[in-house]
Amino acid sequence: MSGQKSLRIGNAGGYWGDDPGALKRQIDGGDLDYITMDFLAEVTMSIMRKQMAKDPESGYAKDFISMLKGVLPDLLQKKIRLITNAGGMNPRACARAVRRQAEELGLSPRIAVVCGDDILGDVDTLEEQGADFSNMETQQPFSLVRDRLEAANVYFGVVPVLAALRRWQPDILITGRVTDTGITLAPMMYEWGWSLTDYDKLAAGIVAGHMLECGSQITGGNFSDWKKVPDFKEIGYPIVEMYDDGTFFITKHANTGGLVTVDTVREQVFYEMGNPAAYLSPDVVADFRSIFLEQAAKDRVRVSRIRGYAPTSHYKVSMAYRDGFKSSGLILISGPEARSKAETFAGIFWERCPGQFKETLTEYLGWNACHRSLGLKEDGNEIVLKLAVRSDDADQVRGFAKLIPSLILSGPPGVAVLGGVPAPQSVISYWPALIPKQLICPQIALLEGDQLTEAEDAPGTVSALWAPSEDQQIQVAREVLSSPENLFSGQSQSGTFALSELALARSGDKGDSVNIGVLARSDAAWEFLKEYLTAQRVKDWFQELCYGQVTRYTLEGLKGLNFILEAALGGGGSCTLRSDAQGKTFSQALLRQKVPVPEQVMKSVRIGDS
Repeated sequence: MSGQKSLRIGNAGGYWGDDPGALKRQIDGGDLDYITMDFLAEVTMSIMRKQMAKDPESGYAKDFISMLKGVLPDLLQKKIRLITNAGGMNPRACARAVRRQAEELGLSPRIAVVCGDDILGDVDTLEEQGADFSNMETQQPFSLVRDRLEAANVYFGVVPVLAALRRWQPDILITGRVTDTGITLAPMMYEWGWSLTDYDKLAAGIVAGHMLECGSQITGGNFSDWKKVPDFKEIGYPIVEMYDDGTFFITKHANTGGLVTVDTVREQVFYEMGNPAAYLSPDVVADFRSIFLEQAAKDRVRVSRIRGYAPTSHYKVSMAYRDGFKSSGLILISGPEARSKAETFAGIFWERCPGQFKETLTEYLGWNACHRSLGLKEDGNEIVLKLAVRSDDADQVRGFAKLIPSLILSGPPGVAVLGGVPAPQSVISYWPALIPKQLICPQIALLEGDQLTEAEDAPGTVSALWAPSEDQQIQVAREVLSSPENLFSGQSQSGTFALSELALARSGDKGDSVNIGVLARSDAAWEFLKEYLTAQRVKDWFQELCYGQVTRYTLEGLKGLNFILEAALGGGGSCTLRSDAQGKTFSQALLRQKVPVPEQVMKSVRIGDS
């Protein structure tokens, strides 16, 4: 490390709805220079647009304002700068709401805004200028959804956030659709003076932002070895201590719940990862294979050696469009013979239900709703039968919903409807696209009184020609080769062990795809997993959930495999009918599988755990 002083950046929120007490714990817990808070997901912007249509002064995360109320005096007194994308669809209104909150407390913080990401009203003009907006994942033409758009927002990166910091040094900086990593990278560039071509340092900042962005998911939350976490009460949220050479530490405040180890950090590295050689951001392409982790002290992990490359010439655009209606109903079915009763009720219902639906779903919650054949199929004492449909016709969906309560008296005994007649829900689907950077100019502004003064000179962009790395170990499986009956028939044999004894795992969603990161517990387990856990085996295991191809990437330095399962979430986002809409349980399904493991491999894992 070229300098001794570190920059301390804490995270106090990983999504809209996260722990409302996290911000106060971060401010009260110890010294910080900055706090970041992430509120936005792919479908969030369309929800906020609907709110804004009803009230022009809404369209942002109002939870953020209530979180500030009790902590704003301490935030300003301690001179901690706060950067957040809570502005959502309406960062200007969010800034005004913060100003009103501050005035009630007799305070006058300096508030800046980053906006310009909302391009819904400019789509026609941008198309004329050369923007294509075809689906970047499926290559489908934009014309399929053009007339049903609800939202279109560009993912800005660090450039406008950094410009606002340099111009006004605000106490609070509120953005619209800025990347989760960009709001963390900006203070590093501002404080350390990194340039837009310091690619290795920028990549370190992006990795740090990726580690922070999901809040307590890196400090023991959602952790495979959850029994090792000493205390989940008031769990500590993560802190990055960044040095000016790009080396940093992940830690948390003392005397808070949770845990920070190489394994909690490794799991978060794999969360929502795509191609590890090319983690794309608007600012830099980071090579996650270069990440080096070591336990420096209790609840303190050192991260170093990260490599980065010039960014691409495009921004990502998150679009959302109207995609019909859906509804689901729940029926509680008690034992004995709960599973047999549930299957009988499902058969009765679908024989009665009229209509042509785009999709129907039957799930048995408490038996195999999330894992299907990957789970054990013993009978349950009680099962919740979930029935769901999706259609472009709202009347057909209403007809489905009215039939749910009719099952109570016309099938096997011991049932109850949960929630009565379910109401139809509008479906908003996700459409990811790309746009050339030169077509878009971010905007920055300073709130003075009730007026926003916008900078006359818009921040620039950064782009370069980028080519993906070819030195990768990649496997692809496209077709199913074995049936579930063959795959799981030998799992009870002696000499088989659950993968959870060999590895950690974490899964997450990107649109209709799921990634599963698998992390070996020992060197011997790593060598075994590389040979045994192929893309084809994962494709066969998940055939009832994954309808697309499975791609496997290898991260030798982290002893990990990253699997991308395409077409695995029933459309993903708010479109899917599945209970696990974001693939969070896929990793647990994988870890419960029993496989034949050599004795020396098991011995290496058990010695390592002792």
